[in-house]
Amino acid sequence: MKTTRLNSFITDVVNTFVREEKASTGMRAGQAAHPRPQRKDFSYYMQIMDAETKEIVGHLADISSGGFKLDSRKPVPVNKDVRFLMNLPSEIANKPHMVFGARSRWCQIDPLDPCSFNVGYQLTHILPEDLEIINRMMEKYGRDCKKKNINLRRSYKW
Repeated sequence: MKTTRLNSFITDVVNTFVREEKASTGMRAGQAAHPRPQRKDFSYYMQIMDAETKEIVGHLADISSGGFKLDSRKPVPVNKDVRFLMNLPSEIANKPHMVFGARSRWCQIDPLDPCSFNVGYQLTHILPEDLEIINRMMEKYGRDCKKKNINLRRSYKW
């Protein structure tokens, strides 16, 4: 009984220390201790398909070596694992497509198009040579992300 209380006390102390450490370094709760990979807006219209059904899931909106954001017409449940197929332009790869695994981490309605969804994916299964292709895609088609302040009242100019 005393051992259980002691373990509980130690766990509480460690959790408090971790929260205080994250707060002092400016990290949010649940954020990883390692730096986030550099994310780039994606300027090339590249469709992503479900590898099993060949149905178009969406197109790339931004990309990093750890994940990507898709613009999609359908909402996606969080923590859904998917195998994707991406057709590759010959200027960045010597193969026609790549298949990789990813897990949805968040999904929200696009602030400018309420019929569209922004879905964040974390890469889960990717070959090292395919990760190199993603890095080449970031170099060729990526541009630095800028914080977007969107005034929704002025975003639709009819």
